[in-house]
Amino acid sequence: MADVLMDEIEVPPFFLCPISLEIMKDPVTLSTGITYDRQTIEKWIFSEKNNTCPVTKQVLSDPDLTPNITLRRLIQSWCILNSSNGVERFPTPKPPISKTQIAKLLNDAKSPQLQMKCLVRLKSIASESDTNKRCMESAGAGEFLASIISKTQEASIPEKSEDEFEITKASDEALSILHHLQLSEDGFKSLYGQNGQFIESLKQIMQRGNYESRAYSVFLLKSIFEVAEPMQLISLKPDFFLEIVQLLNDQISHKASKAALQLLINVCPWGRNRVKAVEARAVPVLIDLLLESFEKRDCEMMLMVLDQLCQCAEGRAELLKHGAGLAMVSKKILRVSKVASERGVRILHSISKFSATPSVVQEMLQLGVVAKLCLVVQVDCGTKTKERAREILKLHAKAWKNSPCAPMNSLSAYPS
Repeated sequence: MADVLMDEIEVPPFFLCPISLEIMKDPVTLSTGITYDRQTIEKWIFSEKNNTCPVTKQVLSDPDLTPNITLRRLIQSWCILNSSNGVERFPTPKPPISKTQIAKLLNDAKSPQLQMKCLVRLKSIASESDTNKRCMESAGAGEFLASIISKTQEASIPEKSEDEFEITKASDEALSILHHLQLSEDGFKSLYGQNGQFIESLKQIMQRGNYESRAYSVFLLKSIFEVAEPMQLISLKPDFFLEIVQLLNDQISHKASKAALQLLINVCPWGRNRVKAVEARAVPVLIDLLLESFEKRDCEMMLMVLDQLCQCAEGRAELLKHGAGLAMVSKKILRVSKVASERGVRILHSISKFSATPSVVQEMLQLGVVAKLCLVVQVDCGTKTKERAREILKLHAKAWKNSPCAPMNSLSAYPS
């Protein structure tokens, strides 16, 4: 519609949003004095997490948006004047929710009889705008929703009565709202700060919740652990990894699987988390997923996790135990992306340097791993990757050089 207006009808330039050049429906002014359309500037500040004014580039110390009522009335008057040209009048936008209104809703939601009704209202408010989401967060909605989820998990029993079913329904609704609330970094930190109780609740939901709730749980865990302190990551329990790996194995949704992979990438560098992930059978599950995966980013993330797990002896042993372990890692090199090739060669380097028994060295030869490494050193795939490939070839050139399976021209460059 904006394109038609600009092409056929003269639109006053101050009616247009400076970012999108579309006619403004709900003009709001930043602290810098520049006016934008509410939906566009909310996306810029909250969804895209920018802290500057798009026009002046000034840092926004106060992200509050002030409605420009005068301009809105001018735009509506102009629409009425041009109604004969097919221009529709924009309705007066609903004012953003206030912190007081949210506080009353949260207080009312403490009553079991009103809880579900209040949660439905909160979900509707959050869906209206990013400003409403930030207002809800500042009013303490994040902590309140987390408390509903935690209390429900503490009280859950295997055989649910009708009341228990309603409580679980409220917990699922709270979980959905909390996910869509898109909390700030401080908001996620406060969720972790509840003595690990909320993390435990999310773990239980991954274990026995429905598919949607399990997905929301892993999304929230990913966001929480992205802002967690190292000491918090070191203390993760083994059953946490069991649930993450099980969710990966179940493949409940593509987004949930990617969140689970990113979660493992974030936590595996710390403490004994690599061993815990290996004991949860992460290695065979990842190899099986690689067999079926052709999406670039998925393969990269799986190889990144495998690379981390192969930095411990237990991880390398599990990869070698899997019948397709070496073959699948080798296959993805030079076929997916530069990142995937780098991670694949790193995995082979760990195997060659620390777990290369005579049988493993021969298996690498028979599976075509050696030929792939010889190819890596000849193509453009990064200096570090080439150096690791050369080191592997040097380590085992003596065992490979007289085999008919080995490319002699390439191996001759590496002394026994």
